[in-house]
Amino acid sequence: MKHILIIGATSAIAEATARILAQQGDRLYLLARNQERLSTLAADLKIRGAVSVGYRHLDVQAFDTHAAAIAAAFAALDTVDAALIAHGTLPDQQACETDCTATVAALHTNAIGTVVLLTHLANRLERQQSGTLAVITSVAGERGRQSNYVYGAAKGMVSVFLQGLRNRLYRSGVNVLDIKPGFVDTPMTVGFEKGVLWAEPETIARGIVKALDTGKSVTYLPWFWRYIMLLIRSIPERLFKRLKL
Repeated sequence: MKHILIIGATSAIAEATARILAQQGDRLYLLARNQERLSTLAADLKIRGAVSVGYRHLDVQAFDTHAAAIAAAFAALDTVDAALIAHGTLPDQQACETDCTATVAALHTNAIGTVVLLTHLANRLERQQSGTLAVITSVAGERGRQSNYVYGAAKGMVSVFLQGLRNRLYRSGVNVLDIKPGFVDTPMTVGFEKGVLWAEPETIARGIVKALDTGKSVTYLPWFWRYIMLLIRSIPERLFKRLKL
């Protein structure tokens, strides 16, 4: 039985992951913004087999509330075997190009808020001398594309931050996991035309649970995105900048 904290617990991928963990009989603590959905999800997870499910409201953009919410989670779980950060929004790229306020809001939610959470969590796991710190980032963070470079920049920032944490926490026995999904069919992407590269949240969730169990540092989900991104990263910038992506 593992003790697991999930932040952004009402996102589609987080919910699918929590259901698997509940079926394994784990203890869970959920943080998210929507109190009503949290209550409903907690009840569902108990029915599915979770030993216990605690939850608390958290607005990721309210940075001054992060420490208290995380303290409550650690108090409820006692030992935290894994903390999964799964919150995020998909900003309107065109709006961000003309409105700096929209850009700043997107960066605050997808990057700065995550960094604040990671700082609190890293210090606690470092003192604990164990556990996994996992974050859902995105393959979009590996190379800036005109269609979503604000979102990509935020996710890229988080991935680099995770690299530093991984280096810092290695000797403390803490694993740092960067989870990089490709296209996922969720409410956040409801307006997109879907194709063969798209995955369901349940597929991503199974990959997350496996990565947590095996102690990976980076995982691409589904697996084939590792090779797609290897190809994309290999394109010289003098050619890449001419592409319409």
